Amino acid sequence: MSKSPLAKRLIETLPSGRPGLFNPWKDRCPHDADGNGPAEKLARLAQHLDCEPKFILAGEAPGYQGCRYSGIAFTSERLLGEGAIPRIQASSARLSTRKLPFSEPSATIVWETLFRLGIAERTILWNAVQLHPHRLDKLWSNRTPTPEEINLGEPALRMLIEAYPKAKVVAVGKKSEKLLLEMGIPIVGAIRHPAYGGATEFASGLKGLM
Repeated sequence: MSKSPLAKRLIETLPSGRPGLFNPWKDRCPHDADGNGPAEKLARLAQHLDCEPKFILAGEAPGYQGCRYSGIAFTSERLLGEGAIPRIQASSARLSTRKLPFSEPSATIVWETLFRLGIAERTILWNAVQLHPHRLDKLWSNRTPTPEEINLGEPALRMLIEAYPKAKVVAVGKKSEKLLLEMGIPIVGAIRHPAYGGATEFASGLKGLM
C-alpha cells in the first residue's frame, strides 16, 4: 500500500513560513534546483515511508546538507544521486544549486550502518522536530532547536509511530530521547548521534539494540 496519504497527513501537522525554521515539504528554498520543490520532496518522503519497518530512528532536526533538500531525515543529495537509498531510484537531476551535491556526514554514517546491519530496507528515518532550524542570517547553517520548536514536531512524530505499531522506536541523540519519553512513547533504547565523532558509538549502539 502506498504511504503517500500518510506523508501528506504528517506534513499537514507542520507549520510553514516561520523565520528560522524551514519546512522542506511546504517552503521553497532559493537554492532548490529546478524540479526539486516541496512537491518532489513530499513524493520522496512517501517513497521512503512505503515499507513495513522494523525500526524507526528518530533524530533531532533536519540539517542544511541533508533533509532540507532531500526531504528525508539523515539523507543527502549525494546519497540519492548514487542510488544508495532504498525504494528511491537514482537520478542524475540535482536537488540544490550548490556547485557540488551536498554530502552530510551523519547521513553517510547512518546509511552505511543500516546496510552493514542488514536493516536498511526496513528502517524509517525521522526527526523529533521535522523543520530545519537555521540562523536568520544564513540559510546554510544549523542551530539547536528550542524546546518550543521541538514541540512542534510532536503531532507528526506521534502519528508516524501509530502508523507502524510493530516498529521499534530508537532515539538518536539526547533531545529526541527526551521528547519521546515526555510523550510517553516506548523506545527500545537511545543511541549516540553520529555527529561530532559519534559514528562508532552510533553503530555499536544500534547493533546492541538488535
